[in-house]
Amino acid sequence: MRPILKWAGGKRALVGEITGLFPRDYGERRFHEPFFGGGAVFFHIEPRGGSINDINPRLMNFYRVVRDRPRELIEEARRYRYDEDEYYRLRDRFNLEGLTEVEEAALLLYLNKTAYNGLYRVNSRGEFNVPFGRYRNPTIVDEDGILRASRLLRNVELRSGDFSYVIDAAEEGDLCYLDPPYHPASETANFTDYSESGFSLADQERLRDLCVDLDGKGVLFVLSNSDTEAVRRLYQGIDGFRMIPLRTRRAISSKVASRDSGYDLLITNIR
Repeated sequence: MRPILKWAGGKRALVGEITGLFPRDYGERRFHEPFFGGGAVFFHIEPRGGSINDINPRLMNFYRVVRDRPRELIEEARRYRYDEDEYYRLRDRFNLEGLTEVEEAALLLYLNKTAYNGLYRVNSRGEFNVPFGRYRNPTIVDEDGILRASRLLRNVELRSGDFSYVIDAAEEGDLCYLDPPYHPASETANFTDYSESGFSLADQERLRDLCVDLDGKGVLFVLSNSDTEAVRRLYQGIDGFRMIPLRTRRAISSKVASRDSGYDLLITNIR
């Protein structure tokens, strides 16, 4: 199935290349995705068990509500109109404290489908600040997709925290897909505003060490990142790791002209 949210850095365009590296019996393995976002790979393979995680607690609240209270989510989100004044009223409400879990999830869904470019961006105070997006006739509530996602999410553990949890959650023979915020290819290419804190080079180094530990534990993984010299230096020379470069099209920048083709790098211990 397709993701039920749009998400910056989503991997719908690379799902084939990523899953092409998975072992043939991936459907029989537990699956973990520590940087979930829109979950394109997860929804594509529809795993039977495992875990998903994202550092954005509002995003993970959304998926918990999808799992546990999908009908309430659908009913609440259907009350919202696609209108510019309505958008800014609901955006202000989303930034208030004291929302119920269902209302917060419904507002996130609405903003995701109606914000400019479908971005999730917050300011230094943690306030959602993406302007209104102009679409011809956006589908805000995909009832069938939400109900299908609800059934699928019942099979996995949902978490919201640091990616390092997966070293304890994953067992020998499990499969892990890691899609961290990309290391910037240039000073202007960085996009980590989906949470209040960015993802530093030190975090990239911690992630590299995690991959080494996963490999030592017998966990299979595929990791995606930008194909930069810094990323290659982190992983080169590690026994059993291989790197696969891909030419892709970026779709994060708000300026269409700057969405140039770039290079992604897949790193895996799967042979």
